[in-house]
Amino acid sequence: MQLNRILKGLAIALPMMTLAACSSTDSTGSSAGSQNQNGGIGGAGAGQTTISTPVDQSGAMTEQQLHEQQMQKLRQQQQTVFFKFDNSEIQPEYQKMLEAHAEYLRNNPNVKVVVQGHADERGTPEYNIALGERRATAVSQYLQALGVPANQMSIVSYGEEKPLLFGHTDADYAKNRRAVIVY
Repeated sequence: MQLNRILKGLAIALPMMTLAACSSTDSTGSSAGSQNQNGGIGGAGAGQTTISTPVDQSGAMTEQQLHEQQMQKLRQQQQTVFFKFDNSEIQPEYQKMLEAHAEYLRNNPNVKVVVQGHADERGTPEYNIALGERRATAVSQYLQALGVPANQMSIVSYGEEKPLLFGHTDADYAKNRRAVIVY
């Protein structure tokens, strides 16, 4: 009998708790039909996007917020280095991109990255694994030369196993010859 009362109580309480957990509050304090801050609906600021940066009570960004902002900048940066056929030499056009990644990694010593090496499908699987490893190593060593500690990076080679494009043209092969910095 007592078990029945407990089960009935749970049958009533559980759906109520579920509904309460799913509800949300409007933290801005505005209603659905309110005007925007840039001059109202279709006003002078229509179409503009504003980005707000949260700050702590003293007006300074917290370390976590600064880290997130830097990470967002890096996501906008390219994270892939492409290579010439049968080559693991980093081309000059990737230097600025790698310098930006190196700066971020130096400033954030707790962040770890994996440098993934890839190759196109031409060549034996064994050769392509070795070539992908040489490409990942080249990027890792370049970042180390820019001051990134080796213990922040690891390398992995996928050879031809994870192509970016599946075609058989020179352009497709060129996109598959790469090293990718993964955060």
